[in-house]
Amino acid sequence: MNDKDNPKGRDDTAAGEFVPARKSVIRRIDPLGMRVVVKIRRDTNRTETGLYLPEGAKQSKQESLVGEVLEVASARDMDTDEEANISGIPNGSLVLIPADAGVRVPWDEDLRIVDTKEVLALVTEVSLS
Repeated sequence: MNDKDNPKGRDDTAAGEFVPARKSVIRRIDPLGMRVVVKIRRDTNRTETGLYLPEGAKQSKQESLVGEVLEVASARDMDTDEEANISGIPNGSLVLIPADAGVRVPWDEDLRIVDTKEVLALVTEVSLS
C-alpha cells in the first residue's frame, strides 16, 4: 500500500484494525514581539520543616513563579545576518513572573510564553557552601 492509498498515514493490521502511524516530533518555539519562552521551575513538595504538601495546596499559596528563559524574541540584522535579542531579557536567565502570567504551551505544562512587561525581576542564585 502506498501513501496515495493511505492518505491518513495509517497502517492496516492483519485483523483489519487501523492503527495511527507514530512520528516523533521536535518542536521549537520562536516568540514573536516582546515575548520570551519560560520554563517554570517546580519546587519540591516539602516544606522547610519536612512536611509534604499536596500540589494543589502549594500552588494556591503562590503569587509568583521562578522560571528559566529558554527563548527570546530576536530580530535579524539584514547587513550582518546576525540575530539580536530584542526582548531585553537575557536568554538563559532566571526570572520571576506572576503565577497567572503568560500563555501555557499545550504540549508542555511547564512552558509559558510571557510578555516581557509581565516579567517582575531577574533572579540571581548564589550557592552558599
